Amino acid sequence: MRLLNPVVNRSTYRRWAYLILGGALIVPYLIFASIAIPSVAPFAADIGTASAVGGLAAILVMVASSFIPAVRVLEGTAVRELLDDPAPGATFGRAENWPVRLRSSAMFVAHVLAGGVLSFLSLALPVFFVLSVSAPFSGRIAIGSEEGIAVPRGWAGVWVPVLFLALVIGLVYTVWAVGGLLGRAAATLLGISAADRIAQLEKRTEQLAERNRLARELHDSVGHALSVVTIQAGAARRTLRRDPDFTERALEAIEDSARSALEDLDHVLGLLREEKSGKAPQAGLAELPGLLEATRLAGVPVTAEITGEPAEVPAVVSREAYRILQECLTNALRHAGKVPVALRVAIGGDQLELLMRNPAGPPVASRGTGGRGVRGMAERVEVLRGEFSAGRNGEHWEVVVRLPWGAGK
Repeated sequence: MRLLNPVVNRSTYRRWAYLILGGALIVPYLIFASIAIPSVAPFAADIGTASAVGGLAAILVMVASSFIPAVRVLEGTAVRELLDDPAPGATFGRAENWPVRLRSSAMFVAHVLAGGVLSFLSLALPVFFVLSVSAPFSGRIAIGSEEGIAVPRGWAGVWVPVLFLALVIGLVYTVWAVGGLLGRAAATLLGISAADRIAQLEKRTEQLAERNRLARELHDSVGHALSVVTIQAGAARRTLRRDPDFTERALEAIEDSARSALEDLDHVLGLLREEKSGKAPQAGLAELPGLLEATRLAGVPVTAEITGEPAEVPAVVSREAYRILQECLTNALRHAGKVPVALRVAIGGDQLELLMRNPAGPPVASRGTGGRGVRGMAERVEVLRGEFSAGRNGEHWEVVVRLPWGAGK
């Protein structure tokens, strides 16, 4: 059964299509050679020399055209679609260095020459086989001249169609073998180098890290906004008739939280689409008073003790610290309700210390060691090589963060 595998395997016929494409691509160069040979003939010793010179000129034109970026795209697409993509990860188009151009040129020339030969055989052998079927009866094969080629009649001439049938079947195996060789050649000539593959992996790693960072940004920002909006909307509904002033403040808080979340969402989605967003969110410790005020409007009593100058904190540390505090307040509001929250921010000595404490809510078995928000805070701290702890301390839930920078690392 393995002997028949090339005949029944679908990849054989995909390789055949690839080679026939090469045969189609060789036609313009054959036309060029047919024009060049008569031009060279008056200066050559004989027609054989003229044909050799014309053929060499056609091959030189073939090589020169193979450096065109569009030709590289065509060859790369054919290899990817018809040879089962032996060079995954490779990009095709304008090449930046000569080694890549030369390898692409060699692949194109090999494809065209092999395709030209096998395309000719693919056209000729089936025709010869059909013509040979009548040879044992007529004693002739209509090939080569008007009289054709004489062969024995009867059983003595049966070998003629059998021979051509064997050649047609052999052509299938030849296509399978040559296509496989060209596939391996494509893996070598068109595949990316080890250095380029490492560079691609590094770029992909950076992209994944950036996407994870954006996911944390979106989780913290939008999650906090939705928590505040939910609490404020419920409070506004309950006080709509008896306390219009409070209702107005609650609606203003909803509006501000929703607008801020939309700006963050627009920015993150723009980055994910690799577009330029209108405004990049730059929330940091300078915006902490606004965050605390929005939380208080949601009905959570927050006491904050801030020592040091937030302006002294590096931008990246300030941004991450703000997001950590935002997530802490969101978790307190979501899991413990409107309980008192104590916050301490200490800046100094090239480090930032954060402490947040609130009465713990009822244990939730499904939370295990913490939700996605706790893991996100831990990841932020780990990136900055800081220290992080979160968990119950008696009847309270505590989050302690230390973020160093400069000499404090």
